[in-house]
Amino acid sequence: MEPIRVSQLVYLLRDMLEGSELLSGLWVTGEVADAVRSRPGHRYFSLRDGEGMLRCVLFRDDMPEVGEVPNGERILAHGRVSVYPRRGDLQFICDFFRPEGVGIEAARLEQLRERLEREGLFDPSRKRPLPAYPRRIGVVTSTSGAAIRDVRDVLARRWPLAEMVVAPAAVQGEQAPAAIVAALRALAADETLDLALVVRGGGSADDLSAFNDEGVVRAVFGFPAPVVTGIGHETDSTLADFAADVRAPTPSAAAERAAPDAAEVLARLESTQRTMALRARGRIREGAARLRDLSAGLRHAAPSPARAAVRVAALDPATTLARGYAVVERLDRRRVVRRVADAPGGARLAVSVSDGAFWAEVS
Repeated sequence: MEPIRVSQLVYLLRDMLEGSELLSGLWVTGEVADAVRSRPGHRYFSLRDGEGMLRCVLFRDDMPEVGEVPNGERILAHGRVSVYPRRGDLQFICDFFRPEGVGIEAARLEQLRERLEREGLFDPSRKRPLPAYPRRIGVVTSTSGAAIRDVRDVLARRWPLAEMVVAPAAVQGEQAPAAIVAALRALAADETLDLALVVRGGGSADDLSAFNDEGVVRAVFGFPAPVVTGIGHETDSTLADFAADVRAPTPSAAAERAAPDAAEVLARLESTQRTMALRARGRIREGAARLRDLSAGLRHAAPSPARAAVRVAALDPATTLARGYAVVERLDRRRVVRRVADAPGGARLAVSVSDGAFWAEVS
């Protein structure tokens, strides 16, 4: 077998370590030592216990908001094992850490929350408003729990016009995350849904853990209609709540947020009807008053029959002729003579007086 170069061996070891599923997502506990920050903002430190030490690096982009890595304190760190080729050093590339006392489950949850938050899944600006008067409401929950009964009772009381479409799902246990995701996908295929509720009753943190599953959170975030969550009690909070458009403290409260109160809607409609009737009557009265004013003005402005007869008579040409006037027209042009220039010498004229007409010629 031919010898290989040192760099080849180092890179081979690095590829083997980084390709190992076992070593690519480790949680390690230890005491921090020799922690320093480089000028670009990366953190270099060591983790050690009574029998071993591991060199670590935390790159700035993995935890951009983290402060100093605390020297002398025990932490719980997540990352992967690799080799730094230039020195051949084994190192732990850390991407998240918390004080050891937090506990592994809480640390995992916090790590997932931060990662999803950086992706924008919890961004308040993408929250959608709920429909004012929903017609079809999807519900994801267990059909054997109290949550489904609470939701059904609230919807029947507040907004009986809505149809409730139930997508059954286990909401506790190892199979619950996959069941919740499948139920949400089934509802997403129904284009007539106006919104969806994801609900379950109270329980311990372990009982609610399905709603912290990354797949469930992404299914809530990606649902095509607005989503209201009502998971546990008021003090409970899950990652699915952060991804939902509206978070309610309980299943009953989720149903109340999703549906309007029919009694209040009816009262608003009746109030609007009364207001419109009052406005209509007011406009009718205003219109009638304007018509009365217009009628009076026309009567005042219109002439009496006698005055009208006098005006018409004054405009009658026969009346003008009777007062001694004549109408002179040129026969060749059939045009009334209004000026001397209109009747040059030799022009033949027709002169009309009150009792007839005669011919004349301009000399």
